[in-house]
Formats: sequence, structure tokens, C-alpha cells
Amino acid sequence: MRTTLLLLALVASANAVAQDRFLIDWEKTGEEALDHFAELIKLDTSNPPGKETQVAKYLEAVLDTEGIATEMYSLDPDRANLVARIKGNGSKRPLLLMGHTDVVGVQRDRWTEDPFGGLRKDGWLYGRGTLDDKDNVAAALMVMMLLKRLDVPLDRDVIFLAEAGEEGTPEWGINFLVEKHWDAIAAEFALAEGGSGIVRDGRVETFGIETTEKAPRRATLVARGTPGHGSVPRNDNAVVILANAVAKAAAWKTEIRLNETTRTYFRKLADAAETPEEAYLYESVENPDRVDEIAEQFLETFPFHNSVLRTSVVPTIIDAGFRKNVIPSEAQAVLDIRMLPDEDPEAFYAQLAEVIDDPRVEIVPERVYRPIAPPSEIDNEMFETLERVAVDMYPEATILPIMSTGATDMAQLRAKGVQSYGIGPARTIEEINSGHGAHGDNERIQEAAFVSMLQYMWRVVIEMAAAD
Repeated sequence: MRTTLLLLALVASANAVAQDRFLIDWEKTGEEALDHFAELIKLDTSNPPGKETQVAKYLEAVLDTEGIATEMYSLDPDRANLVARIKGNGSKRPLLLMGHTDVVGVQRDRWTEDPFGGLRKDGWLYGRGTLDDKDNVAAALMVMMLLKRLDVPLDRDVIFLAEAGEEGTPEWGINFLVEKHWDAIAAEFALAEGGSGIVRDGRVETFGIETTEKAPRRATLVARGTPGHGSVPRNDNAVVILANAVAKAAAWKTEIRLNETTRTYFRKLADAAETPEEAYLYESVENPDRVDEIAEQFLETFPFHNSVLRTSVVPTIIDAGFRKNVIPSEAQAVLDIRMLPDEDPEAFYAQLAEVIDDPRVEIVPERVYRPIAPPSEIDNEMFETLERVAVDMYPEATILPIMSTGATDMAQLRAKGVQSYGIGPARTIEEINSGHGAHGDNERIQEAAFVSMLQYMWRVVIEMAAAD
């Protein structure tokens, strides 16, 4: 409750500035946005199969009511992407607001609430997609509606893209649009998912703006041995071979490297540290004599910090055998590898083979579906605006550029030269570690945090796009 009241107070104080130009009843607007948000959650767009067209049609109907024209782009009629544009005077290049409409699947028996019920309860909205990524879709929808209702004069076009296929099948969404319909979404800057704020002791302590991300470069380990009866042990049991390989891969301490984003991130954390010990911890991440110890400490206390230091290797799926009394001839395991932006994939797989050190194990890389792209700049007009608005809304927070350990479709935009930035809601450490987050069971978002995120997006759009 304390966090809810804090976030509501922050929204109210930030509105005082915005209302100098545009009068908005944010209590009413927040409720309207939450209603649309809940309706989006009710539309099951689990990927596979996706069926994102149902969300595209919902958005189309809402925007049509507001007098905002839309276009649908699709390779499959069930997997449409929606694009809406509010024109500016053309003196500046467009600003793109992007959210993806597909979600990962659920294990319903692990949820206490209906993952597609759109339940609003005790200040929370529950459901798959509340944090990944229908929050961005709902916020961008509301921003477009406000721009139109208030007839905001714009120096640049504002484009809204609700895209399909982000959860592992971008050929239906961003890849299709980049390759076939680039003119429909081409922009100078983009806002999408990937940022986050951390609430501690009742205040927003850090506010992270995503400027780069690790690259998904998964691989399957295939172990082969001699099949036989389970009653007769063998030295070449494929399950044992695989288990040893997985253990070695998971224990591998990959090289620690920083880039401009992560170096700035830890420097700012050190500057804002409350104790000399905490400052020294962040200052020492490039100290070769201490970095392994520090990474282990991060692994225990805040695993995100360990992950941003290095390419991570995490076993996620093991598949072996079909009967309890049969030794299989083959066993497989999937490694979710998230590479640092400067990692050489082929060299990395070669290193992985050396670590496993077993010719009976084949490493089969997954197809590459997101490009390696340079980080977005942290010294341009867009980042400075994102930083300035965050300072106004969260005056006690440290504003940080962050590298996402996950992956987003901003990679494709960055590869095309679009300076792209991720934003997200503020959450407590307890909530982040609760299992109720993105891809987790009982995924949920605090309603006040969503309204605050909406307010943040609105203010950034106004500062970047509205004519003087």
C-alpha cells in the first residue's frame, strides 16, 4: 500500500508540470487506460500460435473511434501487425512507440488467478502480458488517443506499432516490417520495452532506461552413446554424458567485460551508494583481482548484476529417454545463451566445446533471428529527455542506462539505425524476486506503477514531438 501511495503521489506531482500545456484528468485517464489494458490481457495471444490479429482488431476499433487511421500488415491473417500514425509538420523525423502483442504460454495449474482473466484486485492487474508486453501496448494506445483528443501540434510524426511474434518468431512481426514495410515504421527514435525502476524503502531508488541488450544465441547439446537395458550400466550412457556436459557448461565462468552502458551503469550506482562498502563493490567490477568474487556476490544478492557482466549460459530443457528401463542412444539439453553485444558467436561455441571437452557431445547452435546491433546513444536529445523526465518524476532516483539481459525487437530497429530505448514500471526487489514477473506464474503489475509509466511515456512524447 505504501508503494502504491508513493507512485500515485509521484504521478500527481509530475502532472503539475504537464498540465501547464495540456489539461488531463489523470485519475480518469488512468482508469480508462487500465480498462483497455485489462481487455488486452483477456485476449489469449500465447505464442505459439500467437493469433495476434485479435489484439490488432481491438486496437483498430478503439483508434477508429478516436478518428485515428490504422493499417494492418501481415504474412498470416491470424498474425497481423497494426500501425497507426499521427502526423506532425515534418520538421523532425518520426518517433516510434512499439509494443508486442504476443505473450509466452502459461502452465495454468501453476497460477492462482486466471492468466487471461484481466483481473484487477487489490491494486494489481493480473495476467499473462501485464509486464511483457501489453503494458507498453496499452500505454502507447492511450498516448495516441490523448494526442488526438488534445489536437497536439507535432514537429514529428508519432507512430504506434503493435507488433506480432516478438516471443521468438519475429519473422511474423518486426522482421517482416523491416524487410517489406520499412517506410511504415521508419523513425529517428523509438520507445519500447526493457526498462525498469526499483522501489526500495518506499521510494523509487533507481530508474533504468534500456539502451542495449544481450543477444540470444541458444544452443542444443546432443550427447550420443550406446543404447541398452537399464539393468546394465555402461560407460557411454548418453544421459550421463549429457549430465556431465550440462554441469560443465553451467559452471563455466565466462569472461567479464563491460561496455559503455554497463560501465556507466555501475559508475552511477557507485556514485549513489549509501555506504563506502557498497560504493567500493560497484567501483571494483573491473578490478581483475576482485571481479570474480564480486560476481559471485551479485549472483547471491541480485543475479541481474552478474548477468550484465558476462555472457551467460543457463540450461533450461533436458530431453532424454522414453522408458525407465531403457538406456537411450541420445540425450539433448538446451542452453539459453545470452551473449554480450560484442561476443563472437563462433569463437564462443568453440570455447564451449573446450569447456565440455567430450567429442561425444555435439553443439548445435539455434538459428539467429535477432541481429547484433550497436547500443543506443546516451548523449543525444532522446536520452537526455528520458533522463530529464525521470528526474522530474522520481527526484530521489538514480537514473541509469541499462543493458537488458533479455532480448527485444529493438535489436532490429537499432540495426537499422533507429536510436531505441526501453522503459518499464517501477517494482520492489521483493516483487522482482517473487516469480510474479515477466514469463513467471501469476504475472502481475501494480496499477499505480502502470499509470506512472503511462505518465512517463506521455511526457517524453510531448517533450520530443510536440511543437513549441
